[in-house]
Amino acid sequence: MCGEGRNTGAGEEPRAPDGQGEARTGPAGAPDPDAPLGEECVQAFAAVWSRAVYPATATSMTRAEFERYLVPLAERLGRALRAPAFDPAPAAETGAALVRAHCTDPDALPLILGAIDSHLVSHCPPGDALSAEEARARCTSLQHAVAAGFARALRERTLVEQEALSRAALAAQAETEKALHTSEARFRAVFEGAAIGVGIADVDGRIMDVNDALVRMFGSMAHDVTGRNVGEWVHPDDSPEVWGLYRELIRGDRDYYRVEKPYYRSDGSVLWTDLSVALLRDANGRPQYQLALMEDITERRLLHERLRYEATHDALTGLPNRTLFFEALDRALDPERGAAARFGLCYLDLDGFKAVNDSLGHAVGDQLLVAVAERLRSCATGPDEIIARLGGDEFVALLTGPRAPSDATALARRMLTALAEPVHVENRDLSVRASIGIVDGGTGELGPAEVLRSADITMYRAKAAGGNRYELADADSDARVIARHSLTNCLPGALENGEFFIEYQPLVRLSDGTVRGAEALVRWLHPLHGVLGPDQFIPLAESTGLIVPLGRWVLEESARQARAWRSEGKCLAPMRVNVNLSPSQLRYPSLVADTVAVLENAGLAPSALCLEVTENALIGADEEELRPLRQLADMGVDIALDDFGTGYSNLSYLRRLPVSTLKLDRSFTRGMQRAPADPVDVKIVEGIVSLAHTLDLSVTVEGVETGTQADHLRVLGCDTAQGWYYARPGPPERLCTLSLVDAVP
Repeated sequence: MCGEGRNTGAGEEPRAPDGQGEARTGPAGAPDPDAPLGEECVQAFAAVWSRAVYPATATSMTRAEFERYLVPLAERLGRALRAPAFDPAPAAETGAALVRAHCTDPDALPLILGAIDSHLVSHCPPGDALSAEEARARCTSLQHAVAAGFARALRERTLVEQEALSRAALAAQAETEKALHTSEARFRAVFEGAAIGVGIADVDGRIMDVNDALVRMFGSMAHDVTGRNVGEWVHPDDSPEVWGLYRELIRGDRDYYRVEKPYYRSDGSVLWTDLSVALLRDANGRPQYQLALMEDITERRLLHERLRYEATHDALTGLPNRTLFFEALDRALDPERGAAARFGLCYLDLDGFKAVNDSLGHAVGDQLLVAVAERLRSCATGPDEIIARLGGDEFVALLTGPRAPSDATALARRMLTALAEPVHVENRDLSVRASIGIVDGGTGELGPAEVLRSADITMYRAKAAGGNRYELADADSDARVIARHSLTNCLPGALENGEFFIEYQPLVRLSDGTVRGAEALVRWLHPLHGVLGPDQFIPLAESTGLIVPLGRWVLEESARQARAWRSEGKCLAPMRVNVNLSPSQLRYPSLVADTVAVLENAGLAPSALCLEVTENALIGADEEELRPLRQLADMGVDIALDDFGTGYSNLSYLRRLPVSTLKLDRSFTRGMQRAPADPVDVKIVEGIVSLAHTLDLSVTVEGVETGTQADHLRVLGCDTAQGWYYARPGPPERLCTLSLVDAVP
């Protein structure tokens, strides 16, 4: 039977309201969670539930009274099942209510949960609001909540009984000296009537007496338990401190301890108990007896293990999930393992998996992940290797042991080999490629977050190298990526805080050495790293989209400076300013409007502005993409084709581009820096200049560093040049101080 007491307060639970009709619905026909369920549905489920559970109860209620007691509990479960926003919490109170109804027999909980599992959805259907799978999932969650509430209430009740029993036992011991026969009778009444297992042993560990509840708990007769020694009840899953606490107790060093301990039953099955052991002393304070109180928590333990497994394993693949992996990683990196302990970690990401989901659907993607997980699981051959899924198409392998670094590389090779064979999914053979980042080291050197960050960075290095390969972690590479990320985060604030400034490099006319303009080159005055060149932050601005506001700022500042040069009259000739346009700016819809607005605000003529666009940005551009440049060129803005010669474009392509200037890449003129000049470079430049002039284009040469080089370019007919030979980029006020003398070799 489930409990020795009788319930005389069944009416304390709320009863189902009379006259229940059809269930109310909310907006769009969704069930109203506050509306009562149909009376017939609730009554039918309560009747089935009562028939299943009543034989295992010790209640004083009749069968009909018990069924009425279950009606409001059934309605509570039905309402939770069909609620739009699912919350299993009310089901926990249902479990507690069943304990208050004395459904406390060990066989009662499986009957309670079995009835809910078999009949709740069919008798209290949620309607069309939920799919069958979601309804079953909710029903399972409600069972978990009922079990948790049941276990919690039973535990609270048991603790009260334990406390009462302990007080009675101690009182009985104190009364022994005055009235032994009275105290013995009182103790025996509590001892025999307790719902939990009670045993008494002497200080040598010999079991002297047990109650019937303990005998039933172990599934054996009393004579099979009494007379045995406590030391015989060792179990392999005993926690290390259990027997240490026991020895302290029998020595008299402690009076009480409480642990969770497993035992073998007579049939070989495992019984898990919540064990409390108290030391009983004689009148002189010497240890005399041990009093053990045992609560059967086997069902609760199994439920806990089931919930633990679900919480630590991936639902799709069955592999350990992120939670369990980080627990293992914390243990692997624990400095207490010793300085000689090593670890290895492989971080794997599938190449192009997003394309599978986008083209074939997530169902096919899930099947592919399951197949990949099975192949990776087969690669873990050692006891110290764990394969986990972090999420999406990311998997990780962790190895520990003295040979972990070399084993990690070998494991990465096995994983790539295992994935080399195509995966057959729904009549398709899908090729699988993966990139792997490997990190290894000793315990205590890095924290979990640092290890995973390094592995992630290394994995992306493998992707950048073409994928389907592994790379080993490199501290310098990690530092560069981290620094890049730091700069990316600082970019938005840098523009707001005015940390950018512009330097100007003069454009010199080769025929007479006069300064005809300057190229605006943006710099970043970083608070920590000092002055950073555009190659260090322009790609970051491109990737984050900040290049558009940054580019507009550069255009505004450059136009303002060009107007200042013309207004001050310090320069010998009108200055033109060249401003670089990035590919993102070229595709920005408001490019033309923004440029016009900047010129008007600065009071600058369009002819005073030249926009430089790299050759690579214009390769393959169609007429729609070229339209903004054509509009600007028609207004009078010069368009320069920057880095010409690096894009491998067809020279005839120049005829359809709206450009007025070619900026020849410096790689074509390095051979002219000293005499005699490289004849090949001379011929190439001569041909490009001839072609450009035929197309009515001017030619500007970058990277002029020597007078000899400038002479060669002047002879070949190049129009303008820039480079360190004339001046390094500098402040705008220096531009007008350059003269023909400065340009003479």
